[in-house]
Amino acid sequence: MKIKLAILTAITCASTFAASPDPMKAFPAPEAGFVRKVIQLPKVKNPELYRVQLLPGKMMEVDCNTRSLGGQLKKETAQGWGYDYWVLPQIEPGMSTMMACPPNAPKKQAFVSVYSEELHRYNYKLPMVVYVPEGVELRYRVWTAKDKTQTAENG
Repeated sequence: MKIKLAILTAITCASTFAASPDPMKAFPAPEAGFVRKVIQLPKVKNPELYRVQLLPGKMMEVDCNTRSLGGQLKKETAQGWGYDYWVLPQIEPGMSTMMACPPNAPKKQAFVSVYSEELHRYNYKLPMVVYVPEGVELRYRVWTAKDKTQTAENG
């Protein structure tokens, strides 16, 4: 009995000190013409009160108009793992306001993103993995909600 306990203890200790598995192993390598972007969110208290907005885009020369790029993030699941990841198949010219800019107004460099109001679940335990075409930058914004809720009135 003591020998079995010693062996079990040795196995437990060995597995505890073994290198942790690579979390990226679950995700496919990027296809030709794409890059894999990874976001590791910090641990937070009450993650259900947080959401993540993914903002793929590019630095572009812009005028006084508000701009966005076209494209749609598609959610996919890593085969055999069940982990979600996102793919932006392509990026296209998007919308722009059509204001008349002041005469001789200078143009400037600004980040122009793919328009999306979609918010994703906050999960600090797994990386958020997004595949974008080469030359596309990925930014993100973390949104938080207040813990206090409000009650709707009958109408």
